[in-house]
Amino acid sequence: MAKILPFICVRPAADKADIIAALPYDVYNRSEAMEVVKKNPESFLAIDRAETQFPPDIDIYADCVYEKAASMIQEWKEKGSFIVDEEKSYYIYELTMNGRVQTGITACASIDDYAEGVIKKHENTRADKELDRIRHVDTCSAQTGPIFLAYRANAVINDVVAKNKEKEAVYDFTAEDGIRHRVFKIGDPADILAVETAFSQIGEIYIADGHHRAASAVKVGLKRREENPGYTGEEEFNYFLSVLFPDEELMIMDYNRVVKDLNGLSEEEFLEKMKELFVVEAIAGVEGAVSEGMNGQAAPNKKGEFSMYLGDTWYRCSMHEKDIPNDPVEGLDVSVLQNLLLEPVLGITDPKTDKRIDFVGGIRGLKELEKRCNEDCKVAFAMYPTSIQELFAVADAGLLMPPKSTWFEPKLRSGLFIHEF
Repeated sequence: MAKILPFICVRPAADKADIIAALPYDVYNRSEAMEVVKKNPESFLAIDRAETQFPPDIDIYADCVYEKAASMIQEWKEKGSFIVDEEKSYYIYELTMNGRVQTGITACASIDDYAEGVIKKHENTRADKELDRIRHVDTCSAQTGPIFLAYRANAVINDVVAKNKEKEAVYDFTAEDGIRHRVFKIGDPADILAVETAFSQIGEIYIADGHHRAASAVKVGLKRREENPGYTGEEEFNYFLSVLFPDEELMIMDYNRVVKDLNGLSEEEFLEKMKELFVVEAIAGVEGAVSEGMNGQAAPNKKGEFSMYLGDTWYRCSMHEKDIPNDPVEGLDVSVLQNLLLEPVLGITDPKTDKRIDFVGGIRGLKELEKRCNEDCKVAFAMYPTSIQELFAVADAGLLMPPKSTWFEPKLRSGLFIHEF
């Protein structure tokens, strides 16, 4: 059963939260991160990507970069930008995007639950991507970016959350992207016990987003255990920072595909191939490119359906029921597309490494797919979003999703909660 605990939180002063809160470190490349920090030196990105504090010729993986991140956390505490709670608490983290609200519990999860499969993953991690965050977490002795976890909704937790959201918010601000962030503290001992007990009766927790951050935090915890052979298991390095959301409030967005060529086929030949594999029809009412507000008409409407942009025309494509396997992974729409079309027809055998395919998050809309087809691609596929239930089924089966199967929005901000150990 899951061990989800309250913790001593390092967090922004009340008047600094909106200034400090930043999108995750991996949303930006180096030049973009530099621009953000130049515009706002108090953005947490300055710590998450501490190479922004050095000239461009400094290696982003140099020891001094990680040491700078650690020193900045302490400096910001000393000057009052960060405060340190006196007691262990849970925090409620509410995000509102386009009128849709999702509310999570900020807490610390157990590295043993991760190792033993109570906390389940649905994708593999790459060692090279882990190394940077391992060094950041280890050098700072802190986790600065929460892992996005999901669980099946629980009535007790829902009641505690609803009760505490009636109190005054610790933070309440709307970011530049229009997403509202509200934070409430769960400090009452009875409420803390109720939440901890409720989680202890939940058998499965799922990583929704942040697999590399989770793996990195766990590896640092295991490293600290080796360095402290007398550890008890209660030390803070045995736990990692997380925000846990009930499944009923989560929405996964589409993760779409664009391909740079038709593998030697003309558009007419490729369309004929498509009609052999799927039910294909031009989308009525969408003449050529989608206009403002037309995304909904061109987007797929249900599982087993996707939209295709080819030759300045949108098509609705339906999979045949016989082609959708009764398997948690192979039955995913992205798997059917890969196995029926992308590999045998377009010759894309490994979408993780093939430079002819690219992936576009649904947050960018269908206009982005058209833009790519007008710039460097020949065909685009708009997918129906993978459901949270499909994600759970894959993880429960101990399987892994194909790359780029899920896109979660809104993104959790870094810098609102820090877990030191």
